[in-house]
Amino acid sequence: MNVTTFPKPPRVGLVSLGCPKNLVDSERIMTKLRADGYDMSPDYAGADVVLVNTCGFLDSAKEESLEAIGEAIAENGRVVVTGCMGKEAEAIRARFPDVLAITGAHQYEEVIAAVHDAAPAVPSPFIDLVPESGLKLTPRHYSYLKISEGCNHRCAFCIIPHLRGDLVSRRPDAVLREAEKLVAAGTKELLVISQDTSAYGVDLRHKAWPWKGNEVRAHMTDLARELGKLRTPDGDTPWVRLHYVYPYPHVNDVIPLMAEGLVLPYLDIPFQHASPDVLRRMRRPANDAKVLERIRNWRALVPNLAIRSSFVVGFPGETDADFDYLLRWLEEAQLDRVGAFKFEPVEGAPATVMPDQVPDEVKQYRFEQVMALSAKISADKLAAKVGRTVDVLIDAVDAETGGATGRSKADAPEIDGEVHLRDAGHLEPGDFVTVQVEDADAHDLFGAPA
Repeated sequence: MNVTTFPKPPRVGLVSLGCPKNLVDSERIMTKLRADGYDMSPDYAGADVVLVNTCGFLDSAKEESLEAIGEAIAENGRVVVTGCMGKEAEAIRARFPDVLAITGAHQYEEVIAAVHDAAPAVPSPFIDLVPESGLKLTPRHYSYLKISEGCNHRCAFCIIPHLRGDLVSRRPDAVLREAEKLVAAGTKELLVISQDTSAYGVDLRHKAWPWKGNEVRAHMTDLARELGKLRTPDGDTPWVRLHYVYPYPHVNDVIPLMAEGLVLPYLDIPFQHASPDVLRRMRRPANDAKVLERIRNWRALVPNLAIRSSFVVGFPGETDADFDYLLRWLEEAQLDRVGAFKFEPVEGAPATVMPDQVPDEVKQYRFEQVMALSAKISADKLAAKVGRTVDVLIDAVDAETGGATGRSKADAPEIDGEVHLRDAGHLEPGDFVTVQVEDADAHDLFGAPA
């Protein structure tokens, strides 16, 4: 009897740091490597080469990336570095001269070539196979969908354009084709990400491409509408969640799509501050009163609209009056989910060398004030949901206890709250279920299947 012995494929270990955009980069790299005949290793010991996808947005993130590179060098010795810190190749090599190769963010071909050089693939039609939807680092039932790279803004605290370049949008037909494959493979929630989702298609002059017998423009509104038309194999409507949405005027046009149920009633808007003076120093739009009016108008059309945002406290020159203004603005805006960050100097960002740097103890105090106020607003909003029903997407089930954890339409994975269920052992991750809310705290809901 003839026995076919398959060649052993080389194995790649992956450490992925940073934001969801980096996670998507890692997924694309994994998919291409798997298609080229590589296996993925869950640990250092079993890897022929380790790939570290770094974050370089903040100095603390850079240090975390350097620590990850050092650990990979110590544990394995054969390391390829990619991601945002690739811009600082000299600094990386000065600390870790044994690194095999260093590439920048979303330089996919260079990363793949470096891995091929470090651990050549073994050609075989039996192992060069991947799912059509690609390989993922997220659970099967939700997927990040990156629609563009880079950013055209020049915010004073940010070096993303330096790391990732100006805005480069993907063709809408390519985005929709990827989304269609993801949904066909089991994705129940599409999380649309980019550095500036509202600016999608600006670089393409909002040109239209053929799609399903019609045309679709490279524009956030048109893309969101088409994504909302997708259906799972079971006939469900997948959730479409919009992240990193700058409040440009055309965001108003997305709100009716939420009212129609094509897009989740959820907006992730990085306001960063409310004080006009601070926003001007940040080099960001500074019409806070108009933003409050728009929020009121959005909620008039979509009463269950959830808005999450992030704010920087302790930006250079932020006065007590500026901070009080922010607190009053938050009281009026009543945002559903808020994250606060203490300003952190970043090499290369203009704000790092601005005068009137705020002392660390003042930053800490302001951070605690914002988080306390945000927790109170969130607790009040969630308490109002007790006794009602909410739609939930199940993320995890504990068959032994009969408990389950999921998220409502107001909750993005990893960054927002959760819904904790009892009597839910019969459910599975990826199930949609209506939940009767029985209790709430500052961040989460508790209940049971209705």
